[in-house]
Amino acid sequence: MIAYFLLVHLFPEQFKRLFRAIYMPGNHYLIHVDKSSGPELAADIKSFLAPYQGVEMLPSRRALWGGYSLVDAELRGMSQLLKMGANWRYFINLSGQDFPLKSQEHIRAFLACHRDTQFIRFADQAQVRPDTMNRVDSWFIEAFQRIFRTHIPRRFLKGATPYIGTQWKIVSRRFCEFVCEDPLADRFKSFYRRSFIADEGFFQTVMMNGFKAGRIINDDLRSIDWVPDGEIKLRPRTYTKADGAELMLSTDLFARKFDMEEDSEIFDMLERHIAGTEAAVKRPKALPDPVFARHPMRIVAEAA
Repeated sequence: MIAYFLLVHLFPEQFKRLFRAIYMPGNHYLIHVDKSSGPELAADIKSFLAPYQGVEMLPSRRALWGGYSLVDAELRGMSQLLKMGANWRYFINLSGQDFPLKSQEHIRAFLACHRDTQFIRFADQAQVRPDTMNRVDSWFIEAFQRIFRTHIPRRFLKGATPYIGTQWKIVSRRFCEFVCEDPLADRFKSFYRRSFIADEGFFQTVMMNGFKAGRIINDDLRSIDWVPDGEIKLRPRTYTKADGAELMLSTDLFARKFDMEEDSEIFDMLERHIAGTEAAVKRPKALPDPVFARHPMRIVAEAA
């Protein structure tokens, strides 16, 4: 079983299409609607989700880009999902502008072949991305829906190495239990609470410095086309129907980002493709063996 955590702040109709594409009985689903999105959006989504089983909504709080509030939302989501069921084995986080590239049958079968493996992008921050060390080398304060840099310097955690990646991940239940409940994770929570863009470094750093179970694959299993965007160095380009063939040929499990108001035809294409991957899993003799074990793994590390 899979536990999904979805962060939503816009586009309710697009979220509904995403949810239908990933819903499967037996999985668990937890949805957080950003409080700044207003009560109408939250009420609409709550009404839509009412007929589905295994679905809950996480109490809304404001989640500010660049702030620890995004990490806090995810930690609260992991904790709630752990309470929702004891049988799920993998946690997957999504935004309301993501979409699957494979059926739930395919995703379940793939993860069953990679038990206790973490899929998350990671890099030694000081060695690979030294330009981002300013996110952790001084104190930041999140208040009044803004991020304030104090310019008060500080050292990184003694005996630990900072890591960086993206906020997207597929991680095991064991990791969720560790980061939510183990006292060894507490000092990382305390430190990153006063950092900048913590959601792109906190989970990687906890995993590489304290978690002692399973393999870590340097891959978040997402198709994302990063493009320059002014002062923000990179942003995910919006996929359209022109990208359909590329996405359908991808070995990734999900892609981002999409905008139904800009192009809805790409959703039609992917929904038909997902139906095809579902049928293929139900006819395993029609697929190369072992099809799921041959997914390209980029860099493998053992947890410290």
